[in-house]
This record gives sequence, structure tokens and C-alpha cells, in this order.
Amino acid sequence: MTVRTRFAPSPTGYLHVGGARTALFSWLYAKKMQGQFILRIEDTDRQRSTEESVQAIFDGMQWLGLDHDEGPFFQTDQFPRYSETIQQLLTQGDAYHCYCSAEEVEAMRELQRANKQKPRYDGRCRHRTEPLDGVSPVVRFKNPQHGTVEFDDLVRGKISINNDELDDLIIARSDGTPTYNLTVVVDDLDMNMSHIIRGDDHINNTPRQINIMRALGGAIPQFAHVPMILGDDGARLSKRHGAVSVMQYRDDGFLPEALLNYLVRLGWSHGDQELFSRDEMIKLFDIKDVNRTASAFNTEKLLWINQQYIMNSDAQRLVEPLAYQLKRLGYDVDQGPDLLELVKTQQERAKTLKEMAEKSLMFYQDYDEFDEKAAKKNLRPTALAPLELMLEKFEDLSDWTKEPLHQVVLDCAERLELKLGKVAQPLRVALSGTSVSPAIDATLFLLGKEKSLKNIKKAIDYIKLAD
Repeated sequence: MTVRTRFAPSPTGYLHVGGARTALFSWLYAKKMQGQFILRIEDTDRQRSTEESVQAIFDGMQWLGLDHDEGPFFQTDQFPRYSETIQQLLTQGDAYHCYCSAEEVEAMRELQRANKQKPRYDGRCRHRTEPLDGVSPVVRFKNPQHGTVEFDDLVRGKISINNDELDDLIIARSDGTPTYNLTVVVDDLDMNMSHIIRGDDHINNTPRQINIMRALGGAIPQFAHVPMILGDDGARLSKRHGAVSVMQYRDDGFLPEALLNYLVRLGWSHGDQELFSRDEMIKLFDIKDVNRTASAFNTEKLLWINQQYIMNSDAQRLVEPLAYQLKRLGYDVDQGPDLLELVKTQQERAKTLKEMAEKSLMFYQDYDEFDEKAAKKNLRPTALAPLELMLEKFEDLSDWTKEPLHQVVLDCAERLELKLGKVAQPLRVALSGTSVSPAIDATLFLLGKEKSLKNIKKAIDYIKLAD
């Protein structure tokens, strides 16, 4: 059997982390089993579906590298097929027209609630043979009234539902448009889905869909319902926990491979291993190993994983995302230092690419004034001599690279018989305006000779004016 999985989002919003994890699990299982992964856009809700949401889904999938083997398919292209299937079910007696108004159905359910019964449609139109003039009916699926629906969920094990717990669901609205439970069945059968991996909020739909599949004579796929993701406080995941567009994570400076690594560990594990390459995920992942319990989203853990990826990535890999972050901050990357050298310098100093960009702004802008605390501590009269000596040596230096720059600082400290910190820290404040910067030689190199000399002169003037 060829394994075929699908990711079928509704384009009524962005691709969030819950959907991204479902897509990842489906993608991984298809890749592991050398099958196909299909992307299907379930856009039949015309009022809520938007082109912007469709593009957001495409962008998110592309950024994460979850490439599809077939698709994208759009359900709105399939309306003739759905109409044909609805008619087939009507003809073979597995569906019927229902003329009950929404008010009638609600009154029916209110009475059932009052009698402490499960609210449901009672099937009163099941055997109706005459149409009701002036009323456009819905079409309901004639759910079996006896027996059970059983399926072996790959995550949750055997699930059994009595048919008498299921009512006759609507498969076509009064205007003829199909409903979700009909369209998803038709598509899954037509696309020969072998495995349906989706959120556990769909468990209640599954027995209904299996019954429709049986009525249509289709092969029943295997189901895997993965638990939801919770916030770290145990509440349902919301925007404050991280239920935002996956593209927001790009804008916040996360690497897609780090986010995927984090998502795969939300409900799945392989021993104590925390970090997985894409190839390792494919090799080791099995949908049967996904936990049954909900997982909690932990931003601190995601930050840690992202930091590991930044630290261990090839520097060239980080050039483009760093450039993206700098441009978002309004800086021209062509008017600054070599980005590859900048990455190499900052790679171990940031948890996100956004933080790396923010820590690199000193190389793109002039500071207006010194940090008061840093200047008070380091730009004192005793710093004047080392700064003036280094200025002289730097002005004469023709090879503006890290090794000779570092040697100048060492030589000046030795000549003035000062500890290195008494020379280097005033220089750091002179160069950056604060007490924090990368290594001195790297800071000098990235700033360049002209800007470094200008900043040292600014510090010297500051000390002289304050004296």
C-alpha cells in the first residue's frame, strides 16, 4: 500500500503552530514511508475564506520547508463532484431532503435538553415522500440507526461509537452547497488517502465520515488524532501563548528548522534526544509513538532550541535571515560590515536572529551619547593615555584585520604597564557607546577604520571636556 497523507487547512486565517505541527506529522510520516504528502485547501466557506489566508498558508509551508508532492487542490473546484455525490446518496437511499426550519430543529433540541436527553435531530423527515412547497430543503445523511463504528486510531487505540449516538447530519445546505463532512469524505476517497492525521478536535467527526465512506463504497483510511497544544499554564493555546502565524516566528527571528524541531517534540520523543536534523526526524518519526496527552507550548524551550541552531549553523546559512531582520529595522545592509563576518562574530551571542540584528545596530548607526553608567566608570582621566596611544597606533595601522588590531591593544597595555581590562574596557565604551559589545578586535574590524577612529576621538574629547 502506498502511504498518502494530506494537510487540509481552511483558509480562514493564518497557519498557526497547531496546524503546522499537524502538517509536520503528516509530512514526516509520508516521507518516512516513501509515500506522498498532499496539500488541500478546504475553502468551501466562501464568506470566511480569503486569498490572504491562502497565501499565508503557502508562505508558512514554504518557509518551514514542508513541500507537497501533489496539490495544492482547492475544494471550490470540486463543487460538481460534490453535487454528484449528494445525488448518488439520495438515489441509493442513504440521504434525504429535510424541510425542518432552523427554529424547528432548535425547539426539538430544547425539548430534548429539558428531558435530559442528548440534543440531536430526531429524523422526522427520514420517511417524508412529499416536498414542502416554498421551502428549500437541506440534505441529511441517513446515518445507520443500529450497530457501532469502530476504528483503530494510531494514536489513541481502538475507538468505538454507537450509531444511535449519531444523528443525521446535514451534507448539503438549503442553497445546495456541501458541508464539511461531505466534502472531506469525497476528497479523501477520490485522493486515495491512506492515512488521515489531524487534531483530536475531529474525533467526533470521524465515525460520521466513516459511515458516509461506507455508504459510498470507499476504502476506509487509517486515522490518527493528535492531541491539542496547550499553553504552559494548561489553558488552550492562544495568541499570548504563541498561537500566532508561523510567519510571526520568522519575523521574531526564529529559524524554520528550529521551529520544526520544537514542534516535532511537542507530543513525540525519541529517548532523551532534543535536537533532530530533518533527516533524523524522517528516519525516527512514527505516528504511533505520538503521545495521547496534550502538550504544553513552552517559549523558553523554543528559544533554547533556536539558540542551539544559531550557534551550530554554518554561518553562511544565517546571512540571509540576519539581513531580513536588519532590513525590518530599517537599515541598509549594503552600508555596513560584511554580513558573513558579522554572523561569525554574533553567532554565540543571540537566541534569535532578531536579537542578533538588534545587537548589531552599532555597526549601522552612530551613537548620540555615551551610556551614562558606562562612561562614568570607564571614560575617566586615567583612560585618556591608553585611548590616545591606541588612536595613534590605529591611525598608523594599514592591515585592519582582527589579529593586528588585537596586537595593538595588547602592545598598548604592555607599554603603559596596565592590565588588559584597563585598556580594553575604555576602548569598548569608546567604540560602542556602552559597556557591551563583541570582542574588541571583532568590534574594531566590523566598525572599520574610519568609524573606529572617529569614535575613539569622540571618547577622548568627552574625557577632556569632563576633566
